Amino acid sequence: MSNHSRTQSLVFGIPWPELNDGLFYSDVVPHSDSELTLIDFYSRKYKNSAPLQGWLQRIQNGQISVDGRVIKDPNTILSGDSVLVYHRLPWKEPDVPHLLEVLYEDDDMVALNKPSGLQVLPGGLFQQRTVLTQLCWSVKKQNSTLNSQETHPVPVHRLGRGTSGILLCAKTKVAKTRLAAYFADGTSLVGATSNRKAERSGTRKISKIYRALVTGILVDDKVIIDQPIGIVRYPGVAKGLYVASPSGKPALSKVEVLERDEKQNCTLVQVEIESGRPHQIRIHLSFIGHPLLGDPLYIAGGQPRCFDPELVDESFAQDGGYQRPMNPVPGDCGYYLHAHRLVLSHPTTNEMIYITAPLSTILQTSDEANGSPGSLSINSGN
Repeated sequence: MSNHSRTQSLVFGIPWPELNDGLFYSDVVPHSDSELTLIDFYSRKYKNSAPLQGWLQRIQNGQISVDGRVIKDPNTILSGDSVLVYHRLPWKEPDVPHLLEVLYEDDDMVALNKPSGLQVLPGGLFQQRTVLTQLCWSVKKQNSTLNSQETHPVPVHRLGRGTSGILLCAKTKVAKTRLAAYFADGTSLVGATSNRKAERSGTRKISKIYRALVTGILVDDKVIIDQPIGIVRYPGVAKGLYVASPSGKPALSKVEVLERDEKQNCTLVQVEIESGRPHQIRIHLSFIGHPLLGDPLYIAGGQPRCFDPELVDESFAQDGGYQRPMNPVPGDCGYYLHAHRLVLSHPTTNEMIYITAPLSTILQTSDEANGSPGSLSINSGN
């Protein structure tokens, strides 16, 4: 990536190593936890990471140090202000793409075309194989001989692991602050009073247009969905799962039908979101009875396919942590959703910037496919 305005295609990325670097987690024992045993400290504070037997295994493996010394006795009594370090051993992360296409770039920001399957930020199984890592590696590679302290671009909004398309990243602190505010302002307007909406009308700084392929045939050409989105407990998702919920936060999606395929019982739609709730499009379209084609998680009603909030799998993996959940989780792929167009006011010049991410064949209309058969093939993905 460069510091000059770029609209021509540029692809970058470094192949992933076989194993990641592992992780180190540090804690300082508060005085309120002094006199706790080592196993009590970890099994209580980090019960979402591993069950009791898993933490015992980690301690006995020598993966935890206290004030710089490896401790293998789980019944060691802790003292206030002691420094604990847990070493999560290196592991092979699931196979994911590593190449990223630059759609637009200038001194303040860069827009990437994220492939489906690649996670944006570290989390869960993916601590190294992320967009953020490739951005960091790219800057290090460019500046390896320049002794530069330049920081790498950082994403300023969410894009699900299975979602492809435009991901906007800031290259400066000013751009990061302003771009993040654009997204936050759009979300805050949804559910606002009519007077506040009127005051802020015409001030929206960013517009996001998605393409999606949904199951079933939408009858109406245009649909507005304003179902709130909230969080429920869900096995394998420590912070909870986002679902359609009357008590959730306001969310607004505008859906427009582009093409119907009666033969294959699916509909190609365009979706503009005016808020940015996690998994909003997947939840909203499933809420109205038209889940994204291939979505392993959300079903009609905006709820998960398998739902038992009391079910917890106590089995643990080789490293002591929980096994991968048997039920579908938000990061599972298989659906067809693409961030297709982005229009925004430039964070420093206020110039209107128009960015488009190319569509895969399955998300094109018959006309866009340049004479390809009118029906949509559902045998390929983006």
